[in-house]
Amino acid sequence: MKNNLFDIKDNVTVITGGTGVLGRAIARYLAHEGAKVIILGRKEDVGHEIVESVMAENPEGTIEFMKTDVMDRGLLERNRDDILARYGRVDTLLNAAGGNMKGATIAPDQTFFDLDPEQFQKVLSLNLTGTVIPTQVFLHPMAGQGSGAIINFSSMAAFRPMTRVCGYAAAKAGISNFTAYMATECAKKFGEGIRVNAIAPGFFITEQNRSLLTNPDGSYTERGRDVIRQTPFGRMGEADELCGTIHYLMSAASKFVTGTVAVVDGGFNAFAM
Repeated sequence: MKNNLFDIKDNVTVITGGTGVLGRAIARYLAHEGAKVIILGRKEDVGHEIVESVMAENPEGTIEFMKTDVMDRGLLERNRDDILARYGRVDTLLNAAGGNMKGATIAPDQTFFDLDPEQFQKVLSLNLTGTVIPTQVFLHPMAGQGSGAIINFSSMAAFRPMTRVCGYAAAKAGISNFTAYMATECAKKFGEGIRVNAIAPGFFITEQNRSLLTNPDGSYTERGRDVIRQTPFGRMGEADELCGTIHYLMSAASKFVTGTVAVVDGGFNAFAM
């Protein structure tokens, strides 16, 4: 039995969508905690910049970038094989890739008839199928070694039908459901050593939502103010405030936890009126 339930030193951690604002903060934190971090993403220049920045702060750390596309199974399998050749195992998969598209949203001056079904499908595919495919690919070594932690990214939009984000909300609700399904699937067929959970961030300023929640001068838009009114903490989250929950879910401290969606939202989902 480990004396330190939260020890993640040498944990081989794969992060899809690792070049975003949240992924960058999580990768940096985990590398500083001793995990061996592999960032997967499409933005090669950003990925290498993150690696250089983290290594400059922590030369003893282990972090690298691999270019990928979560919709390309062949490329993901090559990523996996390269990781296994280098590290021999995969301990944690963070499915952080996702995003939204304008055509999959419904603005206040629009109606449901303005929804673009093609972009709606693309958002579903990127978020939901873009979680399913990496899970299939990286679950293989976990099943073989009899251990591993998969952490998916859900959202506040999965809990309640928020205005505007029609496609994104449907995809994130699917991720929460998929998480519960896979928790049972893995435990029953591969043993209790493999756990599947999700994290549901509240509102954090990212490059994708910055123009929706803030004005060019940094003040909040009407929607941003609505979020603050709904959040008991009275502010947006900071990216590094996700790290503790992720650390817990990938460590032995949560060895009897599976199928859950951990909320990190400053009280947003608890607020009633």
